[in-house]
Amino acid sequence: MVDITVDSELWLRRFHPPGRDSHRLVVLPHAGGSASFFRPLAAALAPELDVLTVQYPGRQDRRSEKSIEDIGEYADRIHEVLLAEADRPTALYGHSMGAILAFEVACRLEASGHAPLAVIASGRRAPATHREENVHQRDNQGIVTELRRLSGTHTELLGDDEILQMILPALRSDYTAVERYICPAERTVNCPILALTGDQDPRTSLDEAKAWDRHTTGRFELEVLSGGHFFIVDHQRRLAERIAEFVSGAASER
Repeated sequence: MVDITVDSELWLRRFHPPGRDSHRLVVLPHAGGSASFFRPLAAALAPELDVLTVQYPGRQDRRSEKSIEDIGEYADRIHEVLLAEADRPTALYGHSMGAILAFEVACRLEASGHAPLAVIASGRRAPATHREENVHQRDNQGIVTELRRLSGTHTELLGDDEILQMILPALRSDYTAVERYICPAERTVNCPILALTGDQDPRTSLDEAKAWDRHTTGRFELEVLSGGHFFIVDHQRRLAERIAEFVSGAASER
């Protein structure tokens, strides 16, 4: 693991105060994503859950920092941050690249004696299901084309050269990290896993979403919602309900 001290204030954003006895949800964004993308989700879950959203280096207020190009390094750093935030039972939720990070961080938390309540993964195939992808090797226009295909960024932003120059370096680094990621088929966590997928997601087939079941020795649930890769935008209310329900159920099983 990476031997490095991490500042929690750099990495974590809390948009709403939690209830006194709330369980914690740590949210891990998608490739190129930022903490602010999940502000509506945090609002929907507060104060029932204490929502902390990870802000990766290389974007928004951390734009001057070097981006990370390795999932293992990402997970090591986030794990270290969360060890300093171990005052509440914690679940992990990640979308797309964030789903892989949620799983890897959960593995590290279990190994360090701080097992999470649950892992909730949306918009991503199971860790050991591999596809050959090379978005990180494309030129800038090639990355923009992929963003349009996934419909994860407002079209008008993709036409703004200044904004593109700000977000493309972090995007390329994130794609490098997730496209080079390899997970052993036998790697599992003990906590329950909930997988959420869009029925028209070009990045995740139904079988690939179901394969998350192989990565937990605990309970597994799958829910399919309408939409593409960013189906969560159109299902904010259901996403919040499902997360709250699953975390509550996982906590009651402890």
